[in-house]
Amino acid sequence: MSEEKPQRKIIHVDMDAFYASVEQLDNPELRGKPVAVGGSETRGVVSAASYEARKFGVRSALSGVLAKKYCPDLIFVRPRFDRYKEVSNKIRQIFHEFTDLVEPLSLDEAYLDVTQNKKGNPSASLIAKEIRERILAETGLTASAGISVNKFVAKIASDVNKPNGQKTIGPDEVESFLEQLPIKKFYGVGKVTTERMYQLGIFTGADLKAQSLEFLEKHFGKSGTYYYYAVRGIHNSEVKPERTTKSVAAEHTFNENLSSEIYMQEQLQAIAEQLAKRLKRYELAGKTVTLKIKYSDFTLQTRSKTLPYFISDKGLILETATELLYQERMKDSVRLLGISLSNLNNEERKTVVVQLRFEF
Repeated sequence: MSEEKPQRKIIHVDMDAFYASVEQLDNPELRGKPVAVGGSETRGVVSAASYEARKFGVRSALSGVLAKKYCPDLIFVRPRFDRYKEVSNKIRQIFHEFTDLVEPLSLDEAYLDVTQNKKGNPSASLIAKEIRERILAETGLTASAGISVNKFVAKIASDVNKPNGQKTIGPDEVESFLEQLPIKKFYGVGKVTTERMYQLGIFTGADLKAQSLEFLEKHFGKSGTYYYYAVRGIHNSEVKPERTTKSVAAEHTFNENLSSEIYMQEQLQAIAEQLAKRLKRYELAGKTVTLKIKYSDFTLQTRSKTLPYFISDKGLILETATELLYQERMKDSVRLLGISLSNLNNEERKTVVVQLRFEF
């Protein structure tokens, strides 16, 4: 792997508490109050939380019951994905006024390569500032941004001055910035990996940088190679404007393990309905149905079937998933079922990226 660092100018734009902020924008009565999108006091999980709710420890993926315990005044709001997509499209239109090299990661964040840009502005920091001002003026929402020489550092930087701020890490600052960074803040290092690194005496970027490639590969496999180069500011992945969705999925973890296929089939109906709604939202259909089964001992099994035609209808998805369910006997009770659809009807396009060098 080459250690030559391409001098790109990458911006990572991340909307601030996007879903919750849209709800507060549309409903003035929610402004300044702790809001959770999704979940409820009795069931479900939180999809997003306002900054007022985050002060109490409410976060996405937290159960509604626990969220209410943390914040008794928490207001639960049903998600409105059509509305979030509408606002997201407005924001992406703003991005494309500056560059066509836009890689959306989700409805609320994206990478932009502004090495060459439509404004002819050599300053990526000023471009990020102008984009954030435009978003606020045209949507009423705030965004944060990270600016650096690659996607890895830009994404980390966008979190430094949240909410409604930005951080630029210039080419000469990258390695020192990463050396001082707590390991838990490295993009791609999750909770489990963080604990493993702590056990190995790795607490900061400097600790990680002190390890040899062989050591990291021994303890983390292929990810070790990624960590070795990332902490040195080497991350050459290009911004891919036509980032294509490979699959769409829905799943459910049960409060009590299921041992009867009949009960499992009932659960598959709700999962198939949820999946069909997501496919409709993204205007997608697919040929390959995969049934995901997680047993009580946490072992995972998948069963797949590829059809000769595209489907997105709940009935056809359920029919195929049910066939896969009865394909062979269960080896144990089941704690999770999921259905995914892949081999989708969206086409991949290739984009040629031309890189030039400018002063940061």
